[in-house]
Amino acid sequence: MAQRATESIVVDAAPEVVYKVVTDFEDYARWVADLKRVEVLERDAEGRPLEVEFRAAAFGRSTVYTLRYDYSRAPHQLSWHQTAGDLTESLVGQYRFEALGESTKVTYDLEVELLVPIPGFIRARAASRIQTQALVELKVRAETLR
Repeated sequence: MAQRATESIVVDAAPEVVYKVVTDFEDYARWVADLKRVEVLERDAEGRPLEVEFRAAAFGRSTVYTLRYDYSRAPHQLSWHQTAGDLTESLVGQYRFEALGESTKVTYDLEVELLVPIPGFIRARAASRIQTQALVELKVRAETLR
C-alpha cells in the first residue's frame, strides 16, 4: 500500500533560485545529507536532466533508485516518477513553487510504495521524515545562494 504525504515550507529566496537548486541534481550530494551519489543518465533536448540515478541511505541501508523528471509545468512545478529501485516499488512526487513576494512557498507531494511490507505508522513516519528533511535542506541551500 502506498503512503501519501504533503508538506510545505517557506524559503527566503526567489522562486527562480529555489527552482535552480531543485533542478541542479549534480550538486545534490553536496547539500543533501543522506545522498551518497547522483548520476544523470539522460538529458532532454534542452539539456535538463531527464533520468537521474540516486544512491542514498534509507532504513539503515544503502538504496539505489532512478527517477524520471517532467518539466512540463516548469518553473512552477517539477514532477517525477520512479523507473527503477531496489527498496521502493514506486516513488511519485512533485515540488510546487509559489511566489510570496521575495520568498517562495515550496510544497512537496510524495507517494511511496515500498517493496518490503512495513507497518503503516512506520511508513508514515519515514515519508514525513524524508519530506521534512528534504524541505529543510532545500531551504538552507537556497537561502545560502540567494
